Amino acid sequence: MKLWFAPERIREDGDTPDYRFSLANERTFLAWLRTALALIGGGFAVDQFLPDLRWGWRIGLALALLAAGVLCSLRAVNHWVRCERAMRRGEDLPSSRFPTVLSLAVAVVALAMVVVVLFGWEG
Repeated sequence: MKLWFAPERIREDGDTPDYRFSLANERTFLAWLRTALALIGGGFAVDQFLPDLRWGWRIGLALALLAAGVLCSLRAVNHWVRCERAMRRGEDLPSSRFPTVLSLAVAVVALAMVVVVLFGWEG
């Protein structure tokens, strides 16, 4: 976690990789941040644009999307650091279960929203 706030310290570890790989790693990081922003925006949209939805459902769905956005943004920086370190050391890139977990969480929220829209659970 120290490297999150002092990324220049990564340069002390291993050899400098081809800059194209570092830039690709940065683009991946930015894609994760865009995903996090979309999830956060979706959480606010659910809260603001579904006022007829029962309070517990609306807040639950909104909080699930907001939490996914927070986790996604934190995971983005963690993944960036881990990949940069692996490239500098000449190691295999780290694998992660996070994309699967995030996909399942979004799918569950989406299915809940489909059920809510179909059955109109109004407050």
